[in-house]
Parts: sequence; C-alpha cells; structure tokens
Amino acid sequence: MDWLQALVLGIVQGLTEYLPVSSSGHLAIGSYLFGIDGEENLAFTVLVHVATVMSTFVVLWKEIDWILKGLFKFKMNDETKYFLNIVVSMIPIGIVGVFFKDQVEEIFGSGLLIVGCCLLLTALLLTFSYYAKPRQREHISLKDAFIIGLAQACAVLPGLSRSGSTIATGLLLGNKKEKMAQFSFLMVIPPILGEALLDVLKAAKGEEAFGDISVLPLVVGFVAAFVSGCLACKWMINIVKKGKLIYFGIYCAIAGAVTIVCSLL
Repeated sequence: MDWLQALVLGIVQGLTEYLPVSSSGHLAIGSYLFGIDGEENLAFTVLVHVATVMSTFVVLWKEIDWILKGLFKFKMNDETKYFLNIVVSMIPIGIVGVFFKDQVEEIFGSGLLIVGCCLLLTALLLTFSYYAKPRQREHISLKDAFIIGLAQACAVLPGLSRSGSTIATGLLLGNKKEKMAQFSFLMVIPPILGEALLDVLKAAKGEEAFGDISVLPLVVGFVAAFVSGCLACKWMINIVKKGKLIYFGIYCAIAGAVTIVCSLL
C-alpha cells in the first residue's frame, strides 16, 4: 500500500464509518481494486477505525464530558444509566472479539461476494427503519441496548454497516432518531479501542500484526480518516434527525448489486 492509496482509503473510512453504507465493505472494495492483501488491509482497517473514534471524541465531546461528570457523582443518575447502556451494548461484540476474531479476519479476505450480499442486507435494514413508524421513547432501555449491541456484533461482517445496523435497529425498537445517532457513535468507542489494544499487544509479543505496510501510509490514512470522520459525524447526526436514511438504503442496494455482479465476473 502506498501513501496515495492510504489517503483514498482513509477518506473512504472516515466518511463511511458514520454514513450507513459500511466502512468495512467500502474498504474491502477499495483494497480489492488496489490489489491490497487481506492481512495488510486488516491492519490498516484497525488503524483508520481508531482515527474515526478520535473524531467521535471531537464531535461528541460535550456528550462524553456529560457522561464522565455524571459517573463521578457515584450515584444512579441519567448519566450512569446511559453509561450502563453502553456497557451492555458492548457484550455481544466483546464475545465476537474474544471467541471469533480469527474467523472475522478470514472473512475480510474472502472476496467481494459477501460484501455485496451484506450491502443488500444493509439496504433492507435502512428501508425497514425508514417505513416503520413505532412510538418513539425518550430513553434507551437496557434491553434495547443489548439488542442494538447484537446488531453491532453482526456488523463485523464487511458490507453490513455498523452505524446503519445499530441506528436502524434502535429506530425499529422505537427509540428517538436524535438519541440513536448519538448512542450509535458513542457505543463503538470502547470496542474499537479494545481491538486496537489487542493488536498492539499482539505486536509486542513479536507477532505480525501489521504485515508489511510502512509507516507513511499508516500516518496518511490515519489523518485522512480523522478529518473526514469529523465532517461525516456531524453530517450524519443531522441526516438521522431528518429521517433521510432511505437514500442510503437505495445507494447500498445499488452498490451491493454491482459488487455481487463484479465478484461473479
């Protein structure tokens, strides 16, 4: 991977992490077009995901600060309940990360067919959430947080949008649009940072965690993902509030169909 490829893929990651079109799916497509192997792509994917987490800190710092201040009051307040929801939402992805990490890594190098199929599934989820009109609740319950966490765990598949899956699931459960966008972006912070830590520990043990990729593409990709992620995060929050997810569903349907056709040629 050279720095120009890293720049393009970093921008793609930053934009698509928040837009409900699957960042992992688009990275897989981009890596396929650039001829980047699965191991190198996985290492780069982890790094640019960390970059987008940093952009979440920047855009949603007021909400993060609100949660932290409430936690240190050491009582069961709204902030503590919100934090517990995030913890509960992490359980499914934690199980996948601990017990199925090797299988997930294999999937990332398995070609475009699965990416195309998962993009179609993302399109269905977004379409269902757009047309479903459940009564919207003020607060996300622990039960809903766990179910949304299950959606996040399923979204480790390349092509199945994490933000699309979690936001759509939350909307189908009857949660408010503005609440779901914020919760979706905050709940991903601990799993991604945990994944990054595991890879650092893996590298410290002398295992090949980053393949043959050089430092420059990693730095360029990180910066590109961070900057584009800041822009996309703000944009996506406004999009969810306005209920315009159907347009992304149409895009995912077209992208999925084209990807499947290309994979079969």
